[in-house]
Amino acid sequence: MTDKILSEVRAAAASFQNCIISSITVTKAQNFVTVNLVTDKAFSPDDKANVTAVLKKYVPAYFTLAVNVSKLTPDCDMVKSKIFEVLDGCSKAVAATCSPEDITVEKTENGFKYNVAVLSSLAPADLCERITAKLKRVYCGEFFGEVKKTQKEIEDVEEEDDYEEEFVIPPRTFEISDFNVLEGDKIQKRAVYLSDLNIAGEEAVICGTIESIRERTYTNKKGMEKSLLSLALNDTTATAYATYFIRQKSAEKIKALKVGDSIVCTGTNDLYNGDLRFTAKTIDYGKIPENFVPEKRESKPVPAHYHFVRPQPFSDIEQTDLFTPREIPACLKGQTFVVFDLETTGLNSSPVTGNMDKIIEIGAFKIIGGEIAESFTTFINPGRKLSEEIINLTGITEEMVKDAPSYEEAMPDFYKFCAGSILVGHNVVGFDFKFVDYYWQRLGYNFPRKLIDTIPLSQELLYLSNYKLNTVAERFQITFNHHRAIDDALTTAKIFIELIKMKKSLPKIQ
Repeated sequence: MTDKILSEVRAAAASFQNCIISSITVTKAQNFVTVNLVTDKAFSPDDKANVTAVLKKYVPAYFTLAVNVSKLTPDCDMVKSKIFEVLDGCSKAVAATCSPEDITVEKTENGFKYNVAVLSSLAPADLCERITAKLKRVYCGEFFGEVKKTQKEIEDVEEEDDYEEEFVIPPRTFEISDFNVLEGDKIQKRAVYLSDLNIAGEEAVICGTIESIRERTYTNKKGMEKSLLSLALNDTTATAYATYFIRQKSAEKIKALKVGDSIVCTGTNDLYNGDLRFTAKTIDYGKIPENFVPEKRESKPVPAHYHFVRPQPFSDIEQTDLFTPREIPACLKGQTFVVFDLETTGLNSSPVTGNMDKIIEIGAFKIIGGEIAESFTTFINPGRKLSEEIINLTGITEEMVKDAPSYEEAMPDFYKFCAGSILVGHNVVGFDFKFVDYYWQRLGYNFPRKLIDTIPLSQELLYLSNYKLNTVAERFQITFNHHRAIDDALTTAKIFIELIKMKKSLPKIQ
């Protein structure tokens, strides 16, 4: 059946003639179908509409269909880089003994042919099948792989396969109460959680109470002045902002809406310049269920292995404070903590405005048994230019992040590093956790909220003029390079240990 559907999709538009279906997710309990397509040609909105029409024929009428399309045209270097990247997930032994020089790629008429030089004793029989399967998830075309057996000498490496299947988590939905038509022509029964409104899709239905509403004017392409509404909705899981272009036939009803009204918006959640924005096509009346209790979101499992960023052992012989006892409290010995800090492209930690800032550096240290034992540090390529203000504040330049992993590559490794730990930071509740939680959620990871913030802990135990990180550090005679994530994280880790020594117990987990 999938082959038949793919054949029809490819015939629906010339720009989709080489496309692949990377995944199809059906959630019967929520009446939701997500189809992810990858094409190697530029496509227009009409092309996507034609393809969507084909797919809708195979979806029951009472299901909501979301179609996501990615355009990707690889070259030989990209394919070679991807092969080297996925080797770790196909065979740990091969990855440990292979370098980029052991991989060759050449372009063919329909795709690519590749060779991987591998020790014959280490290569799994289905290595090429595994590599090809991973390539086809992200690239269009055909791939033909061969293993070239070699006899080079290496150290013994334990074979440890990590062939992870794709794990897709659909957005959660709830049943809409008291639905009444205001201008739409369809009864909407379910709405997506606003906290899950972080996936670009063909169409989405959202429901919430109006927290703010503002009418603005704009000039369209024909030079005519038109009106639009900027709405902030809340469904108790999050606040989301929606844009609605007022139609003349329903203008009077729409303009009568006010703060406190509960509405249902049907529209699209699309990417613009790398950010998601919701545009409402129709607005109706509707409410979240009475006594609504959000269901727990499913999470991807913790990755079996690190792929892009690996932690390093850490030891520190410096004594941070001469005036407090150095014995380790029992409450630290029985717990694992990850103390972390971020540098970002700005201060906006709220994704609903469509201008969520990006992480550009992660610095973290793991405290095991009361001792700082491991470090985790990486730059992250934000996919956008850094402002002069951020460059001057952090000292991080374009050159430093241009070859760094993307958040899609780095955040799973950071999730693995943090798994099973209590997260600690200086303003972690108000800032840092909002960022990592958002980008983890976008990748399908749901981290249990267990946080300790060293700001209120410092306020409880110390008497200072202010509680900025550098001020608290001075209290414990710690010097560091402020506004770099790795230095701030190490300083916070030392401060956290000293504060717990003073308190002799853990504060309330937030």
